[in-house]
Amino acid sequence: MDIQSVVAQLRKEVSSIEAAISALVRLGQTKSQRARPPKSTQTASAPRKRHMSAVVRAKIAAAQRARWAKQRAGAAPNKAAPAAKKTGRRPRHMSAAARKKLSRLMKARWAARKKA
Repeated sequence: MDIQSVVAQLRKEVSSIEAAISALVRLGQTKSQRARPPKSTQTASAPRKRHMSAVVRAKIAAAQRARWAKQRAGAAPNKAAPAAKKTGRRPRHMSAAARKKLSRLMKARWAARKKA
């Protein structure tokens, strides 16, 4: 290899390294797009909230009351229908003898587990 080709190759590598360095510098200077912008700029550019006038609110309230009245009028005949049938079960209570039997069995299990 002659010296001219070696110099040309080195200059080519130097230019590619400089391009990489400048790209890294640009990356460090730009702010991340994922981050939320500072509070001061966010509130200044945020759109104002809209408020309903009292007249519009009254109209909406009246319409909702009408819907509720209509719903209540439709539900009134259904209230006369018989309630769901109750099952004839009584609440289950354990007799004293059954409670004593279970207590003995559990104490025996605990003793066996303690032994093992």
